[in-house]
Amino acid sequence: MEPIRVGVVGVGNMGSAHAKNILDGKVRGMTLAAVCDIEPQKLCWAEENLPGAARFSDYEEMLQSGLIDMVIVAAPHYLHPPMGISGFRHGLHVLIEKPAGVYVKQVEELNAAAKQSGKLFGIMLNQRMNPLYRKARALVQSDALGEPKRCVWIITNWYRTQAYYDSGSWRATWAGEGGGVLLNQCPHHLDLWQWIFGMPKRIRGFCQYGRWHDIEVEDDVTAYAEYENGAAGVLITSTGETPGTNRLEISGDKGKLVLEDGKMAFWELDTPERELCFTSKDGFLTPAAACREILPDGEDTAHIGILQNFANAVLYGEPLIAPGYDGINGLQISNAIHFSDWTGETVELPVDGERFYELLQERASHSRRKEHVVSEISDLQGTYNDRWKSR
Repeated sequence: MEPIRVGVVGVGNMGSAHAKNILDGKVRGMTLAAVCDIEPQKLCWAEENLPGAARFSDYEEMLQSGLIDMVIVAAPHYLHPPMGISGFRHGLHVLIEKPAGVYVKQVEELNAAAKQSGKLFGIMLNQRMNPLYRKARALVQSDALGEPKRCVWIITNWYRTQAYYDSGSWRATWAGEGGGVLLNQCPHHLDLWQWIFGMPKRIRGFCQYGRWHDIEVEDDVTAYAEYENGAAGVLITSTGETPGTNRLEISGDKGKLVLEDGKMAFWELDTPERELCFTSKDGFLTPAAACREILPDGEDTAHIGILQNFANAVLYGEPLIAPGYDGINGLQISNAIHFSDWTGETVELPVDGERFYELLQERASHSRRKEHVVSEISDLQGTYNDRWKSR
């Protein structure tokens, strides 16, 4: 079977990494055919570092060139839906970077275009390849924890300096990025939250804008979520706190999971808490619990794992681990947190997409575009996954 000819839109940190991985033969069944970027210096870099790949400055020209079978969209957030829709219109398979978009309304349009096209649609939710999170999901879904009670995720190990925010004119602006830590650093966490624990019913969000940096978007967030069964969720995240924490704790009727420092501990009760609560005659009795470390099954294949799964899906019909349609779920949570903070109300999910878009446009209309880029920051690929292990 002929390999899939891949085109990459956006030769930035992630786009260049995907292109190099494919060019270097790390993804079986894929070959790099073309790249696109509007910045001449990035196309110059591509000419030197991506030999054999056609170069385009207009993504529409690349999509209709006949040189590619699928497109990877690694452009700024607002462009993910329109570029993905265009890819489907040209009869291509589409894999987008996270987040799926900035607001739910545009991602609904993307999902509709994907469905109508009949082509494969994926999203780079690479943390779904992390064996610890896969194991946590399996335990929750297998009823090993019993009835879900609470999910608490503290994610403050995304520390950023002002230089990071000054590294791009679009970065950390409502018009250019559409949000801060929720849209940039946290899409993986929001996806994993709902992938493992389920989608909440309602959310109350609290955001601080430019609390730790000279930016107009949020860099500190606390959110409280409620579920249909009465379970609760709490999310705390920041880019202005160090040393940071990355701790996920999931409690249920039968026990508790804690993921921290790249490890997972499972406390398993000998008697379900709800049963003991209403049968014991001892008012101070606590059910005994045995704690053991849960070892991961396999390696974390990260971005390459998602690319390989997508290739296998196109060529052999393998089920997608990260279907593009799932991208709207984490964005629903993100939009709900913003919406709640802007209105001061608890927000029911799914959010009112039209109203959210109106409120976002109000902020974007007063957005400050940076005239001068102070520094050029690269996200070191060698340290990316280490951030998922709290120091």
